[in-house]
Amino acid sequence: MLCSAEDQDDNLRVRAVRTRHQMKGISMASGTVKWFNAEKGFGFIAQDGGGPDVFAHYSNINASGFRELQEGQAVTFDITQGQKGPQAENITPA
Repeated sequence: MLCSAEDQDDNLRVRAVRTRHQMKGISMASGTVKWFNAEKGFGFIAQDGGGPDVFAHYSNINASGFRELQEGQAVTFDITQGQKGPQAENITPA
């Protein structure tokens, strides 16, 4: 199988991001918004495949303007360890 130089560059970038995430203790995940209170700016995400619910703060949502999530919305995110448990960062609607 032949790969173009561009494909090889993309593969290297993906591996570099994964390596940085692993070194920082970040794991990439997907899930569904369990609930989100737009007035308070936080909520929780249920992980696909199980595991503890993940805290979601509006400041970690990748969006412009007013940042909020909708109940039942599919998202991808990075999981880090917060002060009180797992926390979502880099939240992106799927």
